[in-house]
Formats: sequence, structure tokens, C-alpha cells
Amino acid sequence: MKIAVLSGKGGTGKTTISTNLATVMNWSYVDCDVEEPNGFIFLKPEIKKTEEVKIPVPKIDENKCIRCNECASVCQFNALAGTKTGVIFFEKLCHGCGACSIVCPAGAITEVGRSIGKIDIGNTNSIKCMRGLLDIGEPMAPPIIKKLKGLVDETPTIIDCSPGSSCSVVAAIEGVDVAILVTEATPFGLHDLKIAVELVRQMGIPLGIIINRADEEKDLITKYCEEEKIQLIGKIPYAKRAAVLYSEGKLLVEDEEYKKLFKEIGERILGVKACS
Repeated sequence: MKIAVLSGKGGTGKTTISTNLATVMNWSYVDCDVEEPNGFIFLKPEIKKTEEVKIPVPKIDENKCIRCNECASVCQFNALAGTKTGVIFFEKLCHGCGACSIVCPAGAITEVGRSIGKIDIGNTNSIKCMRGLLDIGEPMAPPIIKKLKGLVDETPTIIDCSPGSSCSVVAAIEGVDVAILVTEATPFGLHDLKIAVELVRQMGIPLGIIINRADEEKDLITKYCEEEKIQLIGKIPYAKRAAVLYSEGKLLVEDEEYKKLFKEIGERILGVKACS
């Protein structure tokens, strides 16, 4: 079973939820927030293997190039620009689709690998941990996310996604069994939650919602769940001791009360598919 944890906006606590759930459920943890993966701060795994991630990009042989500009015409991402003196290549725009090498009539284009990041693999206690890290300045996260997910085996897994509803999130939640959306009880939290819910529904994934830093006086998320008939999986109460544990880089489940709460949430998550 694969469970994706995502959020409409940043800062709602999805990594807090992901790491604590993985620990209390004894599931594998995969950090797909490759632009800023911070789950390892809390899980502290021993990294045993690192893999480089490359995408195929064109290499143009100027001696063979006939200046026809067919490669530039076929590129949908404007990574190639034809000029009278040759073809200019903008590597950060290239998506590695290979169309340019296919249409080149002179056979002047071959593909070479360009590194865009890496994947770390390790363990903490009995939990397998993986994370992707996108190199600074690189614009495309999905290739790392897809390779990272390709390394996931059949063991139950928690997938920690990036915030928002971008293509990075789509790549992370594609093919999962359940999506858990983490939100906060604020108007901004509700606004972005609605966008994330629409994305998950369009992809046909069963979903549930967890309210982090819950305040019983602000019940707008609970009301929304009732109106939209979405299962409310649980609430993480707004409390100083949670902030203290977090600031020390500790898991909330190191506190017995939170451990019990996350166990209850984990049990409810396993029933989301049948309820959706």
C-alpha cells in the first residue's frame, strides 16, 4: 500500500505527519519534496547508498549539422534555437524527450546524460528511508521523483510530497492508493486545500484530511469536510510541547500522548479506501 501525504500550501506540517506516521506504522518513508527534503532531519537515517539522477539531453555535432533547424522546430520547450551559424542549446529548458535526435536528417544529434540531482537511500531502525535532492538552480523535479518512486518496492510506504498542486505533486501521487491532505484551520489553509482536493479527485485517488495545529474554536475545515463528504482522519492539537519537540528535531511520537494519537490516525487511514 502506498499513501501520499500532501498539502495545498507550504508550512502545514505534512513532513511532521509523514515522518511520525512512518515511525508509528513502521512503514517505509520516501521524501518526494525534492526541492527541500527535510524528513531526514527527524528520522535521522544512516545513508548507505547514493544514486545520481541524469536526464538525456542533445549533443550536437557541428561537423554534421546542416543548419536545417528541424530540431529547434520540433522542440516544444524552446530548448533549441536555430541560427545561421548553428543551433543554440538551453540545457535547463530541455525535458529530455529525444524528439530532436529523431527528426535530425543528418544524424548530428546524440543524447548524453546531464546530472540534475541525486537520491539517498538509508535506514533508521527498521524503516527504509529514501529522499530525492534536486540540484540548486535546476528547474525540473519530476525526473527525480519518478526515478525515486521507481525504487519503491512492495512494502507499505509513506510518500511525503511537495506542497501545492504542481507537476511535482502530480508525479508524486500518481499511482498511490490513498492521499492524505494536511491542512491548517485558517482561511488560507482552506483555500489551498480546496485546490489540492480537486487535483486528487481528478486523479481518482481516495482521500482523507488531517488538521494540523487544530484549534477547536476555528472549525472551518471540519465544516468543509462535512459539506464535501470527505473523511476527517484526525486532528493534531495546537500545543506548545509539539513545538518544543519539533524545534529540537524530534518526532512527536516520542511523546506517549502523541504516539497514541498517531496510532489512531494510522488505523483510520487504512480504512480510507473503503470509505471513499
